Formats: sequence, structure tokens, C-alpha cells
Amino acid sequence: MEIWINPACSKCRSALTLLDAEGAGYTVRRYLDEVPSQDEIRAVLTRLGLEPWDITRTQEAAAKELGLKDWPREESARDRWIAALAEHPKLIQRPIITADDGSAVVGRTEEAVREALSRSRT
Repeated sequence: MEIWINPACSKCRSALTLLDAEGAGYTVRRYLDEVPSQDEIRAVLTRLGLEPWDITRTQEAAAKELGLKDWPREESARDRWIAALAEHPKLIQRPIITADDGSAVVGRTEEAVREALSRSRT
């Protein structure tokens, strides 16, 4: 398992606490320091089964500066969204946990983190 975190995020810290309590093996990626490439973002979106606008933090200052709320949410705009996430990683929802079965979850709730755990233990 790998977990993309921002150490300043309480949801990320909660996810790490739960993973540790469960004795899970995982790798931490501080995605603001180790910025994912566009290809890595595409891969995690595939694993999540989501579109880039689904994992975009639209209330961030950068989102407002870019005018993301007015961007189309359709296939033709997908690459533009992915480029924005790669250029402004703070816009990426967190934490993202990639499970060992090839799937991923946005681990903002205890239930989502436990789902990732169950997918990694099968």
C-alpha cells in the first residue's frame, strides 16, 4: 500500500493512525514534496475509478485562481484537469491510499481506510 498525504492534514494523520493501529504495511508519499506526474495521476484515477474533477479540492486558493468551478467536467477537458493537478498538487484530495489489489480509495473516512486495508489483505 502507498498513501499520499499532506502531513498538515488531519484526515491524513487519522488515516496513518488507523493504518498503524492495524499493523498495516505501507509507504508514505508526501505528494506536495514528491509531486505526482500527470501519468501517475492518470494511473491513480484509473485505480480510484474517478475523474480528475472528482478528486480536486475546489475550495483551495489555486482552484479559485484557475477558475476551476467554470471548467467543463467532460472527457475533452480531462487532460486540462490532470495538468492542473500535477502543476498544483495542493488541489489533490487527500489522503489517497493505493491498495495491493490494484484499486485505490480516497481515505477521508475510517470506513474508506478500512476498505483499503481489506483490499490489501486479500
